[in-house]
Amino acid sequence: MSKLAPTPGQTVGPFYGYALPFNKDNELLAPGSPGSIRLQGTVYDGAGSTIPDAILEIWQPDSDGNIVQRTGSLVRDGYTFTGWGRSSVGNSGVYTFTTVNPGPVKSGAAAFISVAVFARGLMNRLFTRVYLPENEEALANDPLLSSLDPERRKTLIARRDPDGGLTWDIRLQGGDETVFLDFQQDGSLDLATP
Repeated sequence: MSKLAPTPGQTVGPFYGYALPFNKDNELLAPGSPGSIRLQGTVYDGAGSTIPDAILEIWQPDSDGNIVQRTGSLVRDGYTFTGWGRSSVGNSGVYTFTTVNPGPVKSGAAAFISVAVFARGLMNRLFTRVYLPENEEALANDPLLSSLDPERRKTLIARRDPDGGLTWDIRLQGGDETVFLDFQQDGSLDLATP
């Protein structure tokens, strides 16, 4: 039996914008729901210009750290938290999600949201994480964050807004490039090379 080689990637867009968005795709729960927060930010290219047509997907546990296993991601009912969302980036390069602060999936772990970035010019989507800024001890002990130098580490930690929301910008290249992750065939995690 011969070993199959993976199919090479293709440029990711901007054609995807016509087919993928759906109603309330960026609302993991309804705005104004108890415990809801806004996760927002801007996507930048290597020259520091905003990217107007990227799409972001997020996956996260609920506020208690439980991995959500409910259906309804594509048909939002307004109250079921599914742990998954998609947001188109507008002409200004800004994205926004309505979600909850994720809880840590195990005691003492740092809470984070998994993110996938789709944008024109990318051969494959990019994977990264956004960490909550609180609980400095958990952040210091996180295996991924502790493997990074402080300047790179800060690209993965959101800022807490006065209203309780989170702001986290994504830079695809350049001096403050966001740390991106590479998942190996065995499921292990490596830092992606730029």
